Amino acid sequence: MLDLNQKSILITGGTGSLGVALTAHLLQHYPGIKRLVIFSRDEQKHYQMGLQYPHSKYPQMRYFIGDVRDYDRLVRAMRDIDYVIHAAAMKHVPIAEYNPMECVKTNVMGAENVINAALETEVSRVVALSTDKAAAPINLYGATKLVSDKLFVAANGIRGKRNCTFSVVRYGNVMGSNGSVIPYFLQQRKTGSLPITDPEMTRFNISLSEGVEMVLHALDSAWGGEIFVPKIPSYRITEVAQAIAPDCTTEIVGIRPGEKLHEEMITSSDSYTTYDLGKYYAILPQTPTFKLSDFVEQFKAKKVQPGFQYNSGTNEEWVSVYQMRDLLRQHLQIDI
Repeated sequence: MLDLNQKSILITGGTGSLGVALTAHLLQHYPGIKRLVIFSRDEQKHYQMGLQYPHSKYPQMRYFIGDVRDYDRLVRAMRDIDYVIHAAAMKHVPIAEYNPMECVKTNVMGAENVINAALETEVSRVVALSTDKAAAPINLYGATKLVSDKLFVAANGIRGKRNCTFSVVRYGNVMGSNGSVIPYFLQQRKTGSLPITDPEMTRFNISLSEGVEMVLHALDSAWGGEIFVPKIPSYRITEVAQAIAPDCTTEIVGIRPGEKLHEEMITSSDSYTTYDLGKYYAILPQTPTFKLSDFVEQFKAKKVQPGFQYNSGTNEEWVSVYQMRDLLRQHLQIDI
């Protein structure tokens, strides 16, 4: 059972949507946390989080200005840290396409810096956040996150005698996160018209609280090298529009550069090393650093069928318009 009391935790990209949600959860459920370090280059968001969680009331909080591109700064921030959650990323697809090397520097070189700094400072566990766009990527963002995933998986093979495990959590669109379609639709509904890329477009749907739960699952359960994938529903973009703004007209504007009609989280090529753990799937390394039979026994893992795919367009579970409205009210407190 995961107990984070008396542990020191660092979250890269800690001022982002998931970092803020993780912070709230950790402070509520683990009041005995020794230190919670928010590592981010966004000064203004640090200031805002500092107002919400002042040191006078939350003495365990640390607000550490830094960039994952800066190895030395990471090493300093990770001194005496037990667990690292790597959520920092450059994630906006069109911006990454226009500024490719900036995306590479943050998502690839930054990942390598996090790994090397964790090994240098003898961190116990590292969980890195991935994305469905890293599976069979067609845009630069997805390609850089695929490389990042590979780096974190491979890190388990170079740790030597260090007691450090690296794992990855991969999931779909986080409901209401910065840059997601829901805040955009909420803004656009004031105009009376919503732009729709393609009426057939689908995406996986996960809430921030489910994302937090998955990160904690990986911290607790990872043996090293797993890419954890949640079993979550899909939605159609048209039904999100209808749930948010039923009285608005829609305009089909076409798929943007770098976008897919449907997203994948597990490709058919991944199926040969993918196991069903019940609530999650785990894509294992082709050459695990642990005994596979022990892993299967421990988690009652079942290997998926060869050629299995986990695709938002062929998913067995879907969110209806009415369910989407309930989710928006529950998780985002939106009045619909």
